[in-house]
Amino acid sequence: MSIFSENIRLLRDRQNLTQQKIADDLKITRGRYVKYEDGSSEPPLDLLLKIAKYFNVSIDILLSVDIRKYPLEQMVKISENKILVPVAVDSKGENKIEIIPAKASMGYLNGYQDPDYIEGLQTLSLPFLRNGKFRAFPAGGDSMPPYKDGTYIVGKYVENIADLKTDRTYIFVTANDGIVYKRFQFHEGNAICVKSDNNFYEPFKIPLPEIFEIWEFACSISTQEYEPENVEVRDVKEMFLSLKEEISLLRGKK
Repeated sequence: MSIFSENIRLLRDRQNLTQQKIADDLKITRGRYVKYEDGSSEPPLDLLLKIAKYFNVSIDILLSVDIRKYPLEQMVKISENKILVPVAVDSKGENKIEIIPAKASMGYLNGYQDPDYIEGLQTLSLPFLRNGKFRAFPAGGDSMPPYKDGTYIVGKYVENIADLKTDRTYIFVTANDGIVYKRFQFHEGNAICVKSDNNFYEPFKIPLPEIFEIWEFACSISTQEYEPENVEVRDVKEMFLSLKEEISLLRGKK
């Protein structure tokens, strides 16, 4: 049996559904559905989309992740039945890496689950990035030096929250904070803790239900020439950081 057939059978069992019930809801015959569960047939794309939405699981998980090994509650939550677009390749067979323009980064939160939106993005190919789904996101601010405005972080899609590695950097697409690039620290309860490489910024937690996507750092692309940081700005930040630490010590003595 295929991973897909095993997954839909397991999902049906977990939800105490009958094959007839699912077939009726999908508006197909029970015999046709049984063939998908026993692996003797595969559903067409339109029906595959319906099955993914029916079980509230993304297509990539249904087709490639053995959910017997990874309980769904430990996986990144898929918002509104999000469907990932299959990996696209160019005429030479190289991965197409979609580029999220800086000006369109907020629009991505509304369009990331829209295949038409994703297909309309500009793409590039990097021959050393294969075997995965990659996407490029704009970096901004000064929380993750040396990456500043004009830099793109290319990330590899992460399927499972359990695959996050301590002290590795990731792009988190979230409901409240938007697109953030941070260093993962630990998973605690229903949230993860992340931090910036710039110690001026405090670590913070991201609730799991607010996470739409996670992309692991694969490489960076700079579109501007590197310039040494302004010494005066750096000194001011260090002064404020020192003051924060002294205030924390004073509070601890009270």
